[in-house]
Amino acid sequence: MRKRLTTRCINQGVVNPSEVFKEALGLFPGGVNSPVRAMKHLPMPIIVKRAEGAYLYTIDGGRLIDYCMGFGPLILGHRHPAVLEAVREALNDGWLYGALTEREVELAKEITSNIKSIEMIRFVNTGTEAVMNAVRLARGFTGRKYIVKFEGNYHGAFDYVLVKAGSGAATWGVPTSAGILEEAAKYTLVVPYNDAEALERVFREYGNEIALLLVEPLAGNYGLIIPDQVFIKATRELTERYGALLLFDEVITGFRVGLSGAQGMFNIKPDLTTLGKIIGGGFPIGAFGGRRDVMGMVTPQGPVYNAGTFNAHPISVAAGLATLRVIEGGGVYEVANEAAERVAKAIEDSASRNGFDVVVKQVASMFQFYFKRGDVRTPSDVRASDEKLYLAFHREALNRGVYFTPSQYEVNFTSAAHTRDIVDETIRVIEESFKALRANKPT
Repeated sequence: MRKRLTTRCINQGVVNPSEVFKEALGLFPGGVNSPVRAMKHLPMPIIVKRAEGAYLYTIDGGRLIDYCMGFGPLILGHRHPAVLEAVREALNDGWLYGALTEREVELAKEITSNIKSIEMIRFVNTGTEAVMNAVRLARGFTGRKYIVKFEGNYHGAFDYVLVKAGSGAATWGVPTSAGILEEAAKYTLVVPYNDAEALERVFREYGNEIALLLVEPLAGNYGLIIPDQVFIKATRELTERYGALLLFDEVITGFRVGLSGAQGMFNIKPDLTTLGKIIGGGFPIGAFGGRRDVMGMVTPQGPVYNAGTFNAHPISVAAGLATLRVIEGGGVYEVANEAAERVAKAIEDSASRNGFDVVVKQVASMFQFYFKRGDVRTPSDVRASDEKLYLAFHREALNRGVYFTPSQYEVNFTSAAHTRDIVDETIRVIEESFKALRANKPT
């Protein structure tokens, strides 16, 4: 009979994580419910009991400074009081209605007032759902078959786009998943990221048959890759020239790099935008939105079907609305961005002092670093980095109480909870970790 670990954890406060993970291995594929959580370079993944501010607390009594932040949604930090209060209030009202609510109207107004390209919006439950429905919408609107995506960009876990993808697919070396029929990906064209000439060649050949071009305007699922100006402008110029729709996948960057997202940063107005993560304040959510004439094709107004029992879930909406209102109140970006700048600079400086070649990329409150010489402009540059060194550094920092993202194919995030004192502690750990890495460099 299986032992009841939960009861012992409640009664004693601390439990042996190896026992929990052993049970998890028998219940979940690989012992986890999302691949990147497995932390393939460690004997077992971290197992969290609770979180507060910039800290995670593990079931064996450890405390970690968190730079993963739930892989991006928690720009205010864990358990922010405004979000907690909003969720409690929403739960007190009820948690599922199957009807329109005032809060979802308010959340839509917050989004559309800041991201001007979004004239109408539909809330769904995940970023994957958002992109999946946007692809269907683009095909329905244009009457065309082909979609274009970029190598290393991740747009969710469904067949049309899980081709040469990033995020966990790259971490585990399966960028194109098994089980995807050739027919499903037949109309997906994959182009190298940051290559405007290659993109133009594809449009010259297929342009009048392309329904949609999908792009991460800041590629945040293959580490952090910053696009060249020529490349990112070409996405808009070519789609306009050939009558295709342009989708900016801002599931990561939306409200992370600024109130108007990456499209505001680059001053580009896409036809469609997908959102997630921050707009749910740490609760499940996704959204797709854009031009009124395009979104008007979505049911019940038009013939492109979308529905969902949990669309615009009241608790996710309440958490997202509270989060955006705190951001609009000011101070969030200043603290989070400064923290990312300081940590990124510390990694660069400490690596140099200790004899390591490291490339650091940082935009707003996002950063990532790679053990390599030269620059990182493409997914192939990321693959050319020394992943063993990254994972060894991750292990050294984790042993000293700092949790960086557990894969070079993911991104580190800071939040409004990453105060200067917390960053000071992080900088100390960074130096200690590089010194330890120098003394015990993996072969």
